[in-house]
Amino acid sequence: MMVLIWSSAMMLRRFCCFSTSASSSLASAPFSSLNKKRRLVFLGSPQVSASVLDALFSASSAPDSLFEVAAIVTQPPSGRDRGRKITPSPVAQHALDKGFPSDLIFTPVKAGEESFLENFKSLEPELCVTAAYGNILPSKFLKIPSLGTVNIHPSLLPLYRGAAPVQRALEDGVKETGVSLAFTVRQLDAGPVISCQRIDVDDQIKAAELLELLFAQGSELLLRELPFIFDGSAKRKAEEQDESKATLAPKITPKESWLSFDQEAITLHNKVRAFAGWPGTRAKVMIVDPQNGQSNTTELKIITTRVYNGAKAQSGDADDVVFNKGSLIFPCGRQTALEVLEVQLPGKKVVNASAFWNGLRGQKLKRI
Repeated sequence: MMVLIWSSAMMLRRFCCFSTSASSSLASAPFSSLNKKRRLVFLGSPQVSASVLDALFSASSAPDSLFEVAAIVTQPPSGRDRGRKITPSPVAQHALDKGFPSDLIFTPVKAGEESFLENFKSLEPELCVTAAYGNILPSKFLKIPSLGTVNIHPSLLPLYRGAAPVQRALEDGVKETGVSLAFTVRQLDAGPVISCQRIDVDDQIKAAELLELLFAQGSELLLRELPFIFDGSAKRKAEEQDESKATLAPKITPKESWLSFDQEAITLHNKVRAFAGWPGTRAKVMIVDPQNGQSNTTELKIITTRVYNGAKAQSGDADDVVFNKGSLIFPCGRQTALEVLEVQLPGKKVVNASAFWNGLRGQKLKRI
């Protein structure tokens, strides 16, 4: 059983096991700091970060590995379901499941907390690796690891610096993106780039899929470059970013989730892909009963789309939504149309367009 406690001596939130046998077995686990491997500290929080941590665990367990994972820093536990049950971050949970010592998992609210920094410094870390950690690292933190801090960033820096690089790239409809491995400096995502990997972007891929793909590529990139980071040659070869080419990827807000059918279909399709999962994309639609003329306005969550390339995008009134070959066809700006393949009504499950259309039972659907 895992619980969250406060240590008065360290004033740090950590995960602890009540099982004595579990604690003793962890002491003999392969995460011991008795060897002379380079001491690496990993910082990450969401599920995609857990995949990077898993790659580091696997690499560090090899007989000829140059490093060990000496500690993990992640976001504090939070309520993640409707019951608001307090659970560790995906990274913390993955580490615990792998048998990583619970007293080496740090969860400060802010990475600049003095109590955290004191204990972090006592670990004598040589290198820090960040992957979607979610907290700003202050200068006091960045000065501690002797080899610096490197970050896996899912964009081709200096493009899309910020909190939502994958979402903003998809929203812009890019045909190519990638992942960068860069040294961390005080300015956001502006450090020298050690290496990058380019990938083509499929026009149907959604944010979660692309994020997973990029962090998988980023893990490979990191493991390939680690020997050069440890021997110092990576710092010498790293290239400064061209500030004149820098673009920003600000955090997404729920207000952005609304779709406007006055825009072109390609713009809406890219937004649906970009905002898939959270916050999602929504539209107001009108359901009209043709027999009595009564209408009802409802919110419809748009799950999966593609740009309509058929010969005729609409029938009847300009705002009418028609059904064609398993898709809802929404008329959009500049004589374009959007095929909607999956939708979700408030409080209901996601359904395909055919099931939704059949549920209308002859009523008309109009865009608003």
